[in-house]
This record gives sequence, C-alpha cells and structure tokens, in this order.
Amino acid sequence: MTLSLAGAEVHLLGTAHVSRASVAQVRALLTDASGDTPPFDAVAVELCPSRFESLTDPDRLNRMDLFAVVREQRVYVVAASLALAAYQQRLADQFGIEPGAEQRAAIQLAHERGLPVLLVDRDIGVTLRRAAANLGWWKRLNLFTGLLAGMLSRESVSEEEIERLKQGDVLETTFAEFAQDRADLYAPLITERDRYMAARLRQEIEAQGHQRVLAVLGAGHLQGVADQLTAAQPLASDPAATIAALDAVPPPSRFWRALPWVVVAVILGVFAYGFTRSPELGWNLVWDWVLINGGLSALGAAIAAAHPLTILVAFAAAPLTSLNPTIGAGMVTGAAELMLRRPSVGDFGALREDATTVRGWWRNRVSRVLLVFILASLGSAIGTYVAGFRIVGRVMGAQ
Repeated sequence: MTLSLAGAEVHLLGTAHVSRASVAQVRALLTDASGDTPPFDAVAVELCPSRFESLTDPDRLNRMDLFAVVREQRVYVVAASLALAAYQQRLADQFGIEPGAEQRAAIQLAHERGLPVLLVDRDIGVTLRRAAANLGWWKRLNLFTGLLAGMLSRESVSEEEIERLKQGDVLETTFAEFAQDRADLYAPLITERDRYMAARLRQEIEAQGHQRVLAVLGAGHLQGVADQLTAAQPLASDPAATIAALDAVPPPSRFWRALPWVVVAVILGVFAYGFTRSPELGWNLVWDWVLINGGLSALGAAIAAAHPLTILVAFAAAPLTSLNPTIGAGMVTGAAELMLRRPSVGDFGALREDATTVRGWWRNRVSRVLLVFILASLGSAIGTYVAGFRIVGRVMGAQ
C-alpha cells in the first residue's frame, strides 16, 4: 500500500510476525534497486527504542540496573516484558522462527544500505501502563496473574493464536490471551498505536525531508495507520501534540489516590482510640498490625525464596511502609535481596531462558528479585486490609 504524505511517498508493508514470507517480502523490497540507487531513503519499523535494543542487542539485559528498577517501581513492567519474551520463545520453539524476524531483516538491510531506521512505535512501558489504566482493578489483577502463568507455560501455541498473529499484533495476541474482555485492551494496544505510528511517520518526514519511506508494520496495524495518515485530522495539524497526548499515562482517579491515605488515617485513628481506652488495648492493636501485616509480607518473601535476612526485613518493614503510601514493602525487600544476593553476569545472561520455567524463576537471582518485590508487596497489601479489619473489630468488641 503506497500513500502520498507531505510530498513524500510512503509504502506501508503489512507483515505477519511469525511468517518467513514476510521476511522475504522485506528483503525483496529493500534489494529491488536499479543501479546504485536504493528503492527507499528511510525504513520505519514497528518498534520503540527499548524493543529495538532488545531485538538488536541480546546483551541488553546484562546492563539492566535492578536497583533503579526496584527504586522506580518498574518491576511490573519488566515482568510483563519477560512475559512477552517467554511467549515469543514458545513461538520460536514451536515454529523455528523468532517473532519480529521481518523487523530484524528490515533493520539489517537498512544498515547495510546506509538508510536511517525510524522507530515509530510507542514505548512498550507506556503502552502497558495505559492498558492497565484502561482496566478495573479486578481485571488488572486477572491479567497480571494470567501473564505470570503465561511466562511459565510450556503448552504449544494454539492454531487460533497463530492466525491472530498472522493477521494482528504480537502485543495484542499475547495480552489478550489472558484478558476477560479483549475490547478493554484494543484501544491502548491497537487503536492508540495506529495513531501514534502515523503521527511519528508524519513527524519524521516533515523534520528530515524523506522522500520515499518503507514502513514495516504488523498486518493488524496496516489499515489503521493508513486511515490515520490519509485523514485530514487530527494528525495533519500537529503530530507532536498527538504523540505527547498518547505518551501521557492517565493518573489514577482521585478515589484511588486518596484511598491509601484514608486507610492510614483510619488505622492511626484506631491506634489512638485504643490507647485512650487502655494501654493494653492499644499495644494489642499494634501487635495485631505488626504480626499480620509483617507476617504476610514475610510469607510472600519466603515463597519467593528470599534470603533469610530479607524475610526478616519484610517482616519489619511492611508494618511501617503500609503507613506511608509513598514507599512500598516491595521496594525495601527488593533492595535488601539485591544487597544480600547480588546477581552475577551469568544470571543476567540466562534470564531469558530461565524466565520460561518455574524452576528458572526461583533459581535466577535477577528474576528472584522481581518475585521478592511482587510477592512481598502482595503480602503487605493483603496484610493491610486483614489487619485493618482485625483491629477495627477488636476495638468495636471492646466497646
């Protein structure tokens, strides 16, 4: 499909992410040159910078700053990225072709011919956060637990999934597998990215003056991107504004932002009321809080096979971090596990393979830090509400 855009010619190639025929199509288009003149002066690919690095730099994981991942609470995004990698590994094992092989071929041929490579897709972390924001908390929990199960699954990919991959998008197929309602995921995974990639193409052409661009996109995005490029609005006026809007992560609602502070206020109020009734009652409430909250967080860390000292840190930290919504138990326990068991170069090198098996997740020190963060956080969250109901019930019973 060839379109005229801002005086340039854009050839949109719709590909299947698991098809050798798509690789052959890319090679044919980028080698069909007359004389020394390349058929295109730029190649756009359906990748963001982080996915581009993962595709072209297998050692990228070796340089991951785990302390920054824990401190900035990007553990869930990293875990979801590993889920995607594990799913792709299942495809590679079953069909003998890596998803994204056509993108890799386009990048390689562009570099060989000295053509610029345009990364036009939205950052995967932003896409995942916007997808999560589009779901209610229960659906979000179901999706996340499904992703964890998918990372550990060794089942063959079904024919239905393969057909979706041939006609659609690898991200949508991966995450829709675990969603109760695919419509909730369609907007952030497909429609928004159609708009984003169209805006990025227009932005690059206007800024760099490219005359002939080959855009290698998944088949599921072909028509959507074409419709956006040929529409008079909204991309024609200001593609930068479209990109900025689609890069923004919606903040949580006022209710969800206020809820942790409301819980803290209630817990502290119950403690104060208990001590006004009697010191004995007050200290019983405190001990209930510490034992339940700290105990469940420590249990989560123990299930993740954390270092014994990390388990003690979880027990001590969770009752305090639960009273400070700006810091989580997972941040403290994850950092403790990192200091006590620093991952080796071999752990980073084996992460992709280890993340596809249950035993590997617990054996690899990198993935185990992620588990410690997630399970200690989950234990503390459950403990906050269990202990909260417990101490409120104790106060009411003492009246």
